[in-house]
Amino acid sequence: MDISPNTPAMFALLKKLVETESPSTDKAAVDRVGAIVAAEARSLGADVEILPSVTTGDHVLSRWGQGSGGILLLCHMDTVFPLGTLQKIPYRQDGEKTFGPGTLDMKSGIVIALQAVAMLKAAGQMPARPITLLCTSDEEIGSDTSVAHIERLAKQSALVLVLESALLDGSLKTWRKGVGEFEIKITGRAAHSGGEHEKGRNAIEELSHQVLAIQKLTDYAKGTTVNIGTIRGGIATNVVPDEAVAMGDLRILDPAEEGRIMTALRALKPMLDGTTISVSGSLNRPPMPFDATMAATFEHAREIAATIGVTLKAGGSGGGSDANFVAPLGIPVLDGLGAIGEGYHSEREFFFTESLPERARLLAALLRDW
Repeated sequence: MDISPNTPAMFALLKKLVETESPSTDKAAVDRVGAIVAAEARSLGADVEILPSVTTGDHVLSRWGQGSGGILLLCHMDTVFPLGTLQKIPYRQDGEKTFGPGTLDMKSGIVIALQAVAMLKAAGQMPARPITLLCTSDEEIGSDTSVAHIERLAKQSALVLVLESALLDGSLKTWRKGVGEFEIKITGRAAHSGGEHEKGRNAIEELSHQVLAIQKLTDYAKGTTVNIGTIRGGIATNVVPDEAVAMGDLRILDPAEEGRIMTALRALKPMLDGTTISVSGSLNRPPMPFDATMAATFEHAREIAATIGVTLKAGGSGGGSDANFVAPLGIPVLDGLGAIGEGYHSEREFFFTESLPERARLLAALLRDW
């Protein structure tokens, strides 16, 4: 039996969430969104627990039913947009698209999750297995305070569904690259660039040599990219700089590539006498490969989707999400069950309006029939 979403209610809640701005680094702001989510979940009969965090917003845990072997839904409440963004980029619907900061990434995902439960409850079709919804506060800044909760709850679950946005063609994200950051710091020797140039050791010059070597660690065939994204150094044009720092981004599909890249970075040798190199950094999120578990999980989801007339496709992303923490645990996980759109993290962020109720129907079917 098919069930229909309450589309006006979905957009009313979405507008409320988007217009409650919630940058990751503003605890009070994220907590205001958390209060809205908690109230909505309680209105649907959930047992709600607030998981406190000192440095970020509190996480909101909502449960329908008890016990292990249930389905865990993962959403995040924080966005990359600072307070005041709404004045420049207001929430709005324009034809077939819905715009606003955080609409796609991922306040629409929260709405989809809550509406799927609302639909099942209204139709008397809630599954026997428990449903748990974890809305976290720090996904955009690394999930440091939420990862332990994610892993703990995932281990109690038979399936984890992540409400990040879908690919533009509606495909689920069945693989994701692992994500890491690193810092390369060069120490040289300062000197007057005119009077004692020869006594200096230019840290920026040394860093330039190292950047060229680091960029060559990229291996497209293995799905590995290494990118130096920012550089800083020096205090004035007439001073030989004694310090330069580069910040880099690492993306990998093969877990073994982390060792290769970090070993290579730590083995860097100075090209200029009198300079030194220090390296720090690590992988923040492990890769989520398209392995046998993922293939079987997607196939089951595809079969369920077909029963409500939805054709699911599989895809992947070079970006990371909280699904990356679940995959290494061996727990079945699917990502990209959120709205369909593009431009996230930018003033162009939008989703296709009709995808909001469509994805709620899909999620409700997966929860009911898994």
